[in-house]
Amino acid sequence: PLTFKELNAFDGLVFDPPRAGAEDQSKQIARSDVPLVAAVSCNPVTLARDLRILLDGGYALKSVTPIDQFLWSPHVEAVALLEKPKRRR
Repeated sequence: PLTFKELNAFDGLVFDPPRAGAEDQSKQIARSDVPLVAAVSCNPVTLARDLRILLDGGYALKSVTPIDQFLWSPHVEAVALLEKPKRRR
């Protein structure tokens, strides 16, 4: 994963991990100052885990949108949008 210091160079980011999720990367994002994050996931369980890491790191969940792109299948994608307030200096 990219480190939080590397991530601080970005104004926003999108991550779309495999079904296992992005636990290690979420921990680095949570430590970063990136103001906007979009998380895409095909697994609601790992998305919830990864979002908890980001929320604990100071992000605010703005929306979660399910996307039923796999017709006739029980699988669903979800897109979560998060914001992190700027730190006061």
